[in-house]
Amino acid sequence: MHSTQPLSRARPQAGELASPASEACVLGRYRLGRRLGAGGFGTVWAAWDERLEREVAVKVVPRDAQDPPRAAREGFAAARLNHPGIVALYEVGEDDVARGLVVTSRQPEPSDVVRDLTATYLRFTLSAQDDDGRFHNRRSVGGRWQDAAGAGDHWGRALWALGTAAASTQGDVRTTALAAAAKGFQVRSPHPRAMAYAALGAFEVLRVRPGDPAARSLLADARILIGGPGKDPSWLWPAPRLTYANAVLPEALLVIGSALDDQVAVRDGLTMLTWLLEQETRGDHLSVTPAGGWQRGEPRPGFDQQPIEVTALAEACWRAFGLTGDGQWLTALERCVAWFLGANDCGLDLYDPVSGGGRDGLHVERVNENQGAESTLAVLATFQLGRHAAAELVG
Repeated sequence: MHSTQPLSRARPQAGELASPASEACVLGRYRLGRRLGAGGFGTVWAAWDERLEREVAVKVVPRDAQDPPRAAREGFAAARLNHPGIVALYEVGEDDVARGLVVTSRQPEPSDVVRDLTATYLRFTLSAQDDDGRFHNRRSVGGRWQDAAGAGDHWGRALWALGTAAASTQGDVRTTALAAAAKGFQVRSPHPRAMAYAALGAFEVLRVRPGDPAARSLLADARILIGGPGKDPSWLWPAPRLTYANAVLPEALLVIGSALDDQVAVRDGLTMLTWLLEQETRGDHLSVTPAGGWQRGEPRPGFDQQPIEVTALAEACWRAFGLTGDGQWLTALERCVAWFLGANDCGLDLYDPVSGGGRDGLHVERVNENQGAESTLAVLATFQLGRHAAAELVG
């Protein structure tokens, strides 16, 4: 995935940009020059936009064979956000704005600005959906879809967002989100995380439409695909390696069990979440799975640690508390908030109180100072849940 941004700081001097003869050309128009920096799941290059003849910065993100959509979560979300911690975006290779819709939809007493953001995110999500319920995941700033509609993780996150919008809003937003979710529920993905995200959306729809057959059917199919804990007591995970946003799997089992009155699914979800929290805790703070994943035998702590992993854990802990009322999950959620505020392996803040943005990753003895859309939304979502947890503790 490649995202392009205007150069401001670190602006290259004459002769530093690639010439037209350079072999490194991405997205058919950007000639790469010198390397400006790396980290936060990508490398940034000074480049020349041959079409519009301007200097830009290009972030080149490697594709993950196990999780292709991961390479572009922050792209189009950055183009849609108006935030002092996020630079302007010219073009993206792929996109996902579902997390923005989740955060804005569930904001208590939203301001007019938040309502406008919800409407913007919803319009984009609707435009991404094909007639058969699948979703596109790559759009140019000019509005043209660059990929075939599919059922990857972006499909699951879109359904999560639509379900959240349906359950947390009123009026036209709810009606429109319900209709789009119903269409999406006709699709099935072969990917466990995609189905886990979709299950979260189906659960939210059932809060508005109890007994909805399409939502219940999707939950039942997700239950089969996700499975349950591993049989090895020392590795209670359904896969040999932890990857990204791991906690969405046990969270999905929790909502499936709750909606379908499947107590085994609830038990499995709690077992997996408890085990995951143990793996991602070091002393009195979180030490989460790094961007490259982790499995037995590899060193810990691992870097770079990503905000998305912490946010997924916060979401799952809040869900577990809602189902069980057990205060241990509020304590875990507090640790998720604290991770952004310096209670992590390096003692460094991932939250920027000046811009309100989230820094992109935790490395050995430093943070990635870039503040991408995904990281900023991760901060907002975690703090949003943290306020709920604080209210419960006070009450």
